[in-house]
Amino acid sequence: MLKTLTVSLNERSYSINIGENALLDFPHFQLKAGDRVLITTNDTIAPLYLPTLTTMLEQNGIKTDSVIVPDGEKYKTMATWNTILSQLLANNHTRQSVLIALGGGVIGDVVGFAAACYQRGIRFIQVPTTLLSQVDSSVGGKTAINHPLGKNMIGAFYQPQAVIVDLKCLKTLPPRELSAGLAEVIKYGIILDYDFFVWLEHHIDDLLALEPSAMRYCIAHCCELKAKVVAADETEQDIRAILNLGHTYGHAIEAELGYGNWLHGEAVSVGMLMAAHTAKLLGQFSDDEITRIKQLLIRAKLPVVKPESMLPTAYIPHMLRDKKVLSGKLRLVLPTKIGHVKVVDDVNQDLVLQSIECC
Repeated sequence: MLKTLTVSLNERSYSINIGENALLDFPHFQLKAGDRVLITTNDTIAPLYLPTLTTMLEQNGIKTDSVIVPDGEKYKTMATWNTILSQLLANNHTRQSVLIALGGGVIGDVVGFAAACYQRGIRFIQVPTTLLSQVDSSVGGKTAINHPLGKNMIGAFYQPQAVIVDLKCLKTLPPRELSAGLAEVIKYGIILDYDFFVWLEHHIDDLLALEPSAMRYCIAHCCELKAKVVAADETEQDIRAILNLGHTYGHAIEAELGYGNWLHGEAVSVGMLMAAHTAKLLGQFSDDEITRIKQLLIRAKLPVVKPESMLPTAYIPHMLRDKKVLSGKLRLVLPTKIGHVKVVDDVNQDLVLQSIECC
């Protein structure tokens, strides 16, 4: 049985459906898919789940086309976005067609941006297959592609028609990708929910083992937390910025080292520790709390040390391209205690460099 949550955005509201075998649950597709879809996935996911999804839809009278793109963050580009648009055009898809994003965060972001642009906007459905995309990137309508000078700098806020989470997809997820997803899970505890952080301290081993009840609770709770934030601030004018804890530092790592060399969650892991050290240097966070966060990240098999090849000064140019920057001044999401963060304006760059050195 699927658990259903709602992202409440008035006429743009939609459901998040979570459960085992959700890929086979046609009613949740039927309500949104019309009679023709283009499924976009990557060459890793395609052999695992594309035949299942295609067969289920076609047996229920929906005509399907598909496009398979290369796997990896380095392919979150305008070229991949253009491939999807070209497939839509070549197969004469109309405004009544629906895009389905079958894959992780890269697929979801690129497909969502293509949906936002094709004929000035068509419907799309998120079918996330990684933990990171199930708890974070598939929810909230952020769509984008990367640019060599910055991550997610070209995109649009564009909400899906539905998010369909099949827990069984996690069984084929490589351990490194599972850990990368746990970085975003831990983030929710740090920014919004101390009790959830404590729950993670007690259940992180269960999550690494894909224990079904723990994973089901974890994903649903993260989606509930994000849905509330998105409902309050859809286009990140205010509170939604807190979801970016560690991302300003982490995006700098990804851009500098080349997209895909560090997974997004790995970069966010180190970025959250850098943010915690920045908060400590500002006198608003304790050593004990940093230790608790670091220990949980280590138990989740995530990196807690910055890349050796990247000097602290290399972070600043990337961080100054962050979307939160105002008038050339750094704005950072920083913790005040586990379970609470705030956005701090005009953070001194020397202090930022010190915090990077701490990792």
